Amino acid sequence: MMALYFMAKVMIAEDSEPNRRMFRDLLQIEGHQVIAEAKDGVEAVEKFNETKPDVLLLDIAMPEKDGISALREILASTPDARVIMISAKEGFSTISKCMSMGAQAYLIKPFRSEDMAKAIKMILA
Repeated sequence: MMALYFMAKVMIAEDSEPNRRMFRDLLQIEGHQVIAEAKDGVEAVEKFNETKPDVLLLDIAMPEKDGISALREILASTPDARVIMISAKEGFSTISKCMSMGAQAYLIKPFRSEDMAKAIKMILA
């Protein structure tokens, strides 16, 4: 069933190739277009600035630069960026920090495809 909301241009920043592939598949099933991927925080900032996606899926634990540092840099240059943080860590302080910095949503791995779809729909509304 095709969703009846805006189909987004999405960027995935995740150091795990299998996770990136899974996220890409889930996004494409939902009708979204994956326009860029990054394997670390440095690449995430560079590719975000190059592509300006509608939505950024940003993992917290990445090499070179973590997701929180990447979020800070991205929001400094693009305050209205729509960012969904992704993490295997469920600590409230981390979630709270990301949300107070400007992330719009937070997904805990492993999550269901419906959770990702709902988060994207919510931040595009």
